[in-house]
Amino acid sequence: MTDPYAAPDVDDLLAQVRRQTEQVRRIQRSVEAMEVKAASRQNEVTVTLRGDGRFTSVDIDPRAIREYDARTVSEIVLEAVNAGLQKLAEASSAKFATVIEAARTPE
Repeated sequence: MTDPYAAPDVDDLLAQVRRQTEQVRRIQRSVEAMEVKAASRQNEVTVTLRGDGRFTSVDIDPRAIREYDARTVSEIVLEAVNAGLQKLAEASSAKFATVIEAARTPE
């Protein structure tokens, strides 16, 4: 039985912090390397963005430009952009879930 009042081993704590820091760095690199694609509801606009949040492409179906006015096209573009950001946030959260869960529960 361990003494609940015993001082924690500082070396063990530092080693644990180093492991967790390295794990966070690895996950961050994998998130930054991700590429996420998303589209508007009817696929008139598709976007691609990197894990760092930078968009690498915005593709607009030429039919959308012919069928809709500029305001509607901009709303469709915003829909696709927001879908991409949401998808990126979900993918990032999923990658970090194990670290977050480990931080919540003591070893």
